Amino acid sequence: MKHAAELISLLSAGLFAGAALYVSVVEHPARVAAGTTVALSQFPLSYARAAPLQGGSAIVSLVFGLVSAAVGGTWAWALAGGCVGAAVPLTLVVIEPVNERLRSQHEGAAGDADATALLSRWARLHALRTATGLAGFGLAAALALYS
Repeated sequence: MKHAAELISLLSAGLFAGAALYVSVVEHPARVAAGTTVALSQFPLSYARAAPLQGGSAIVSLVFGLVSAAVGGTWAWALAGGCVGAAVPLTLVVIEPVNERLRSQHEGAAGDADATALLSRWARLHALRTATGLAGFGLAAALALYS
């Protein structure tokens, strides 16, 4: 049971971290480079597809990190899962207002400066999610490797 929980926590942390890194390094910069109008029209579609994958994998990593710690693993498994799981409240409390504003923008409805500022703010906030996910995955990988 302990090893299965650790493996699930590790794999879901890796899925979250990899997806978050891809969005931060590839997808968001590409949509911004295509121009504000393209970025604003593409964002809601991308967000709708990414949110269940990233949110689900963050929750799974958190739950199985806690299970791993509870069934005989070290408390560090809970910390690893917590780092990844922190993306959920971070998203719901801090990033969601920016997400909502970006999703509600219509072509031409926002001034270019306002839309550019929103897209830039979103990128910085998402980088924070990416960093916490990578930290959790790195810790889980080290725990799996050295246990």
